[in-house]
Amino acid sequence: MNIKKNNEKWHDYRWQLQNRINSIEQVEKILEIRFEPELRGQLEKTIATFPLSITPYYLSLVDAGDYQNDPVFQQAFPSPKELDVSSCDILDPLNEDGDSPVTGITHRYPDRVLFHVSNVCAMYCRHCTRKRKVGDTDFNPTIEHYQAGIEYIANHPEIRDVLLSGGDPFLLEDETIKLLLEKISEIEHVEVIRIGTRTPVVLPFRITDSLVAILKKHKNLWINTHFNHPKEISPEAIVALDKLAEAGIPLGNQSVLLANVNDCSKIMKKLVHKLTAHRVRPYYMYQCDLSYGLEHFRTSVGKGIEIMESLRGHTSGFAVPTYVIDAPGGGGKIPIMPNYLMSWSTNKVVLRNYEGMITTYQEPDNYEPNYCDLNCKDCNLQFKYDQKDNYKPIGLEKLLCDTDDLITLTPMEQAGE
Repeated sequence: MNIKKNNEKWHDYRWQLQNRINSIEQVEKILEIRFEPELRGQLEKTIATFPLSITPYYLSLVDAGDYQNDPVFQQAFPSPKELDVSSCDILDPLNEDGDSPVTGITHRYPDRVLFHVSNVCAMYCRHCTRKRKVGDTDFNPTIEHYQAGIEYIANHPEIRDVLLSGGDPFLLEDETIKLLLEKISEIEHVEVIRIGTRTPVVLPFRITDSLVAILKKHKNLWINTHFNHPKEISPEAIVALDKLAEAGIPLGNQSVLLANVNDCSKIMKKLVHKLTAHRVRPYYMYQCDLSYGLEHFRTSVGKGIEIMESLRGHTSGFAVPTYVIDAPGGGGKIPIMPNYLMSWSTNKVVLRNYEGMITTYQEPDNYEPNYCDLNCKDCNLQFKYDQKDNYKPIGLEKLLCDTDDLITLTPMEQAGE
């Protein structure tokens, strides 16, 4: 069935939201398929825990003749495997709630915060790391609800980067987005505002001229999208991306490595090529998180390394994302990559390139590193000191710096602290 046929409201994002598909019967009718009774019963149990919600637009991308293997279908339609909870699955795998000093804020890294501004998504992605929140009442806070988060950012001058996340921030009303951006922009020490959204993928019609007019006023705004497969970069998605790019907004993309969806070197290369062709920089390729019910989506880390080997040196450097594992327990993003530094000695390092060629790089004979005592005002390097640059090093940086006597890092749990 062609659900777009003779539909005058197809390009109206509000119509798309009002007519989201949320039952197995609707999917069967639209795709003209039938599930066996046993499977159907399992699917009903699944959506009782993890609800089904797909925009008509996104479902229209599915190849009904091969829906079982369709990458769009697998990301949008439930699987009974979602109820198979692995022993290593974690309800809040990234400890976002644990790193939340006030409602709506996750402060994990020294100079940036995640600001959770929306509980609503255009659809429920089956691989969502926040599956614990799926099925929450569709509730979009008001500016008053955001006040604690805005005050926290204002009271912490070390915060220079604010990421608006959700849910999906673009499911807020234009006026709310406008007010949020204005409030955060008024905070003097905030240098960068980012928005993470999947609307260009699943609801491209949300990128309206009125929304773009609001966004383009903020010259420090960056937007990250979430395309996982080249099939998702449709003509409608391209229109949305073009609107954002032509407004001068830098665009990035965060993909998740998903078994039987994009765990293929050719697919990922095609994806990054299509992204860069439409002015979207591949930013991250995530290893799938240890969230509840995602075991069937997870690949080995080795598969991710294999894909990275197929990209680095085989395509433009700016088209190669950083492959990361977002560490369970709130450790942050850890980059994973093939080993290019093979060995090193006193005066040279041994390297290999993407072809396997082994070469050496000679270290300088007379390099004298600058000793750093953190007294930037008297340093011979030209650096305009700012009070917000006065921070204390932590972690490995603290071990390596010249200003601390620390020689060992001890996990707090083992130290009894």
